[in-house]
Amino acid sequence: MTSAVDTGVWIRRYQPAPDAAVRLLCLPHAGGAASYYLPVARALGTAADVLAAQYPGRQDRRAEPPLGSIRELADRITEAVTDGDERPLAVFGHSMGALVGYEVAMRLEKAGRAPVRLFVSGRRAPSAVRPSENLHRAGDAELIHAVRGLSGTDDQVFENEELRSMVLPAIRGDYKAVETYEPRPDDRLGCPLTVLTGDDDSTTTVAEARAWAAHTDGPSDAHVFPGGHFYLNDQAGQVLDVIRRHLRL
Repeated sequence: MTSAVDTGVWIRRYQPAPDAAVRLLCLPHAGGAASYYLPVARALGTAADVLAAQYPGRQDRRAEPPLGSIRELADRITEAVTDGDERPLAVFGHSMGALVGYEVAMRLEKAGRAPVRLFVSGRRAPSAVRPSENLHRAGDAELIHAVRGLSGTDDQVFENEELRSMVLPAIRGDYKAVETYEPRPDDRLGCPLTVLTGDDDSTTTVAEARAWAAHTDGPSDAHVFPGGHFYLNDQAGQVLDVIRRHLRL
């Protein structure tokens, strides 16, 4: 049977490594696309089989409506990676991707296919609750201002009317997914967990990031890097070193 990984509906493999001992599932941030992780696939080469999730509503899936639910995204992605490949799977998610990764990891554990490690980046723990956020209901100008403030999207995208109209629905849908997500109080992982965060991230304090440790019964560790929400753009080498060390690549 052809799987979602083979057909490329939900998963992109920019540099397939079928002989690698481990797979690494990478989950994008709000408004992000699978191609964000192309440099990761290139850097890890044959050491890991990098799978990058492509959410609906962007790039080649632009015609599809975005999913405004973290759990629904996790359901679909979990189905895509439980395709008969028995190799160990690690999960890496940045920002919104960290929440998606958390939910994917729980589904995999319940299916008896626990990930070897969950990497959560640039996102406060589900238990680190802030006052209600409703940017997904804001006007276009306010939403664009907020996204621009994170310095993760090329300003030219928002300055071009055609590009702006293409990306805003996906961004708004992703923000809805994040802002309406409510963790279940009793949910808890058993797998190892690694936290990565920037020391100047307006969306996540270091303490809020470290709070992820309370969401697993497995071992956990935290790494703080210089930078803001998209610290990993400038600290890519160090982030990859953390991944390599934990996955023994």
